[in-house]
Amino acid sequence: MAQPADRTVHALLQSLHRNGVRHFVIAPGSRNTPITIAATAPGSPFKVWLHLDERSAGYFALGIARQTGEPVAVTCTSGTAVANLLPAAVEARLSRVPLVLITADRPPEARDIGASQTVDQVGIFSGHVKWAADLPVADASAIGDLERYAAAAGARAAATACEAPAGPVHLNVPLREPLVDAESETLPFEIGTPEVHRSPAAPARPTPGDLALVARAVEARRGLIICGPESSGLPAAAIASLAAVLGWPVIADPLSGMRAGHHALAAVIDRADVLVREPTFTGPATPEVTIRFGAAPTSKPLNTWLAGLDATHIVVDPAVAAGGGWRDPDLRAAIAIAADPGAFCSALLESLDARSAARAEWLALWCDANAAARTALDEAIANLGEPFEGQAVVDLAGALPEGATLVAGNSMPVRDIDSFFPNMDRAVRLVGTRGASGIDGVTSGAAGAAAVADGPVALMIGDLSFLHDVNGLWPIRRHDLSLTVVLVNNDGGGIFSFLPQRTSMPARFDAWWGTPHGLDLRHAVALHGGRHTLLEPGIASSAAIGDALLRPGLDVLELRTDRDRNVALHQHVWARGVEAVRHAVVAARA
Repeated sequence: MAQPADRTVHALLQSLHRNGVRHFVIAPGSRNTPITIAATAPGSPFKVWLHLDERSAGYFALGIARQTGEPVAVTCTSGTAVANLLPAAVEARLSRVPLVLITADRPPEARDIGASQTVDQVGIFSGHVKWAADLPVADASAIGDLERYAAAAGARAAATACEAPAGPVHLNVPLREPLVDAESETLPFEIGTPEVHRSPAAPARPTPGDLALVARAVEARRGLIICGPESSGLPAAAIASLAAVLGWPVIADPLSGMRAGHHALAAVIDRADVLVREPTFTGPATPEVTIRFGAAPTSKPLNTWLAGLDATHIVVDPAVAAGGGWRDPDLRAAIAIAADPGAFCSALLESLDARSAARAEWLALWCDANAAARTALDEAIANLGEPFEGQAVVDLAGALPEGATLVAGNSMPVRDIDSFFPNMDRAVRLVGTRGASGIDGVTSGAAGAAAVADGPVALMIGDLSFLHDVNGLWPIRRHDLSLTVVLVNNDGGGIFSFLPQRTSMPARFDAWWGTPHGLDLRHAVALHGGRHTLLEPGIASSAAIGDALLRPGLDVLELRTDRDRNVALHQHVWARGVEAVRHAVVAARA
């Protein structure tokens, strides 16, 4: 005879699967034994992934969900294991990735009395989840009602996780002992539990009033389309079509999905971080209107410039009016449109007069300056002849094949990718954890992407972030995955060397901000059965990365740099780019 808990847990998991959950990540423990048994039961349709570390498991699940766009379940035992899911919940909430957190708990009578491995799990994720439920304890006397409740909770969890803005939900499952009974039958996955289906809300379409308002704002104006980071990727072809009719350039963050693909790339600006540093350019390049899709861009110089413009700023976001959906960090948006970006572009194109396109000189100003900056940056990097962190981006971009995924680490890697990753006519996907922009869990997220990606997956990461998530490498060998890691090692927090602390308090800077760790990271790679290679500047590095992307298993290619020298080299390269932009503007005026 099956335990009541077995039947309600089966009802919950069956409902999750019927409503779109295909992947199930398990962190082992005792209290979540019934959940583990159900997920791995005979006939289970889940692709089940084991991870030893709850914190890494949360990010691993997040990496799968970001890559697939589907809700992913992750479960753990009670106590501090639950607290270790918080970082992934925070990131999923802010970067809009659908996760279903299923935490096992003690029953109510065992809470708050000093029982081992018991913490207050009800509401533990607070506002960092979209919805949370503390499920009732299984009871044989009401098993039918409890099965229906569990099925309804699973359907609601999957739908809520996917509704805009997508994000995490939390199901807390109290379980009484015995957690497993040797005399109980082993239930197959399908045991005829209640079927409950709930569809997520459809993406929003712009209203006629919204379209009229935007059409008036953009007509015959000089404008920019800003494409920021977006976990699910932006509709590149639709945005490119809108830009072509308006005659506007498209400023593309590397994580927007606009820099790489088979859509029109001629108007895509990939060097805005350099362009906005030059006053002779920003004067004539000042727009009257901007339309932003996605989150705020990565580039601080770009964001600072945009925030200071006397322009009409329009934000298009399907979740602009929903909880957790407001994305206007500088409070500059004059018009916020709750609409799906693709539907918005199509509808606006239908409402625009073809004569509303801006002057051709406006687009040429941006494109010519962008081309000049790109050429100058590439030449400056090629002529350095010494290790440079931006060179790693150039080498990696050249090696990525069609269908590859690049996961961008935070701090310096994503900023270098923003500065130096070029537009390319290849279907390469760039993703990153830019919700909370933390350095934790980056490797685990990349491993999750590698678990489900159709092509090779590369990760570019800094040394502190790599050390922060060494456990994230564990699934690579366990689940026979492949991941290529480009590890930029400047022996500390390299990004802090670009901040005022470096010059304002030099005597204390290295100890408290630079934080050299002095570790040989090859040993961490060997611990997880990977191959380690030291990169040197030049063609050989690009070839080494390309070879690694073709091999199964884990490859870590390490570029060792000096933090102080890295600052000087960045300033030199950026200066060459700014100089080229200035010359391009002067030549255009002549």
